[in-house]
Amino acid sequence: MRLATYRAGKTCILYDADSLCDADRAPQTAPQLMLKGFDPAWWRDAGRVTGEASGRGASLFLNVGESVEWVLRPYRRGGLIARVSDARYLWTGLERTRAFRELRLTALLHERGLPVPRPVAALVTRHGLTYEAALITVRLPGARTLADLITRQQADSDLLERVGATVRRFHDAGLDHVDLNARNLLIDLEGRVWLIDLDRCRLRRRGRWQAANLTRLQRSFEKFGAPEAMAAVRRGYAASA
Repeated sequence: MRLATYRAGKTCILYDADSLCDADRAPQTAPQLMLKGFDPAWWRDAGRVTGEASGRGASLFLNVGESVEWVLRPYRRGGLIARVSDARYLWTGLERTRAFRELRLTALLHERGLPVPRPVAALVTRHGLTYEAALITVRLPGARTLADLITRQQADSDLLERVGATVRRFHDAGLDHVDLNARNLLIDLEGRVWLIDLDRCRLRRRGRWQAANLTRLQRSFEKFGAPEAMAAVRRGYAASA
């Protein structure tokens, strides 16, 4: 995966050149098209929005063609600060923006063979002391959230143990997922477990954060009315040591 940067005025795009650039095209062709690709209205006008995910960011599912779909996720704030601005973040440098950091981390984990969706592009637009951002990744066909499966009582112990084993793989790679919950774990049509939403996540040495991740996941299960699910997750986590 070759990451490249494209600039147009106050906007910068970090993108996967292998996915977006054809050998017969000029290098700028793909990112220029991506400027439109980050505009939800452009996709809606083209009739290519196939769905929308729940949550603060209101991610859109996009039909790119040839059985490929993307997920367009704008960055949105929560909590009290969202009353001031739900889409603006403090500018501290391009490489420190949440979108660029998440795309680079996702690309690194993807290249290491860990189950994360392939990143496509990240967009950052600066507005003086603040910026707005969005991220595009490849959608996993037919994938469902673990939260949905738990709610529908379709998550058996085998699946939950695979979830635990997958979380352990990420922990062994050093990933501190600061928002590990049942909505950020996806199960594809073949029963494979994937981890999404790496915003604010980072690679770290072993420490107390692993236990904190698991505690957060436990609270998520309790929220969805299945606190007992964590026992199978912990079994899978321990068995994959």
